[in-house]
Amino acid sequence: MRSFVSAMQKREEVLLVDGYNIIGAWPELVKLKNMRLELARDRLLELLSDYQSYSGAKVIVVFDAFSVPGLGAEYRHQKLKVVYTRERETADECIERLVGEWTSVRRHIYVATSDLVEQNVVFGRGALRISARELKLKVDQSRNDIQAAIRQETVSKRNPVSAALDPVLQERLEQMRRGIHNSVSKDGQK
Repeated sequence: MRSFVSAMQKREEVLLVDGYNIIGAWPELVKLKNMRLELARDRLLELLSDYQSYSGAKVIVVFDAFSVPGLGAEYRHQKLKVVYTRERETADECIERLVGEWTSVRRHIYVATSDLVEQNVVFGRGALRISARELKLKVDQSRNDIQAAIRQETVSKRNPVSAALDPVLQERLEQMRRGIHNSVSKDGQK
């Protein structure tokens, strides 16, 4: 039983993201899309790249290039995999194909989209679904956790010695720093 549990814990997580669906669902990205679509795509990729680094999940972002002639394209954005669909292939069809290709007993596959039909199709093929709202919450939480860790590290780096000092000694040193000359004995008594 123990080996079964440990095998289950070691499953790789793969997150397939319907890029334009997410852009249309997140207010920050909608604003950028209204200025220039490229700005919204770049911001989404930046956010998901940070999320991938934090979560450890493999993230694949799919953008629909249905009416663009060609065989589609794949490239890396930092460590993120970005896929542009083939001509006459929708993002939904590409995601469904990728779910089939990535399905394994050693993986948890999640699909981030708010398209209810697509959620049902990928669920039927064995993937778990995440709405655009849920993904936004996960991305925001990871950003908050990262910022908190950075703040904590910054605070501890300001005076790393103080954490190791006895509070009475810290107080005495602080008084000396401020020019307060109260005599304090070894046992902390005045």
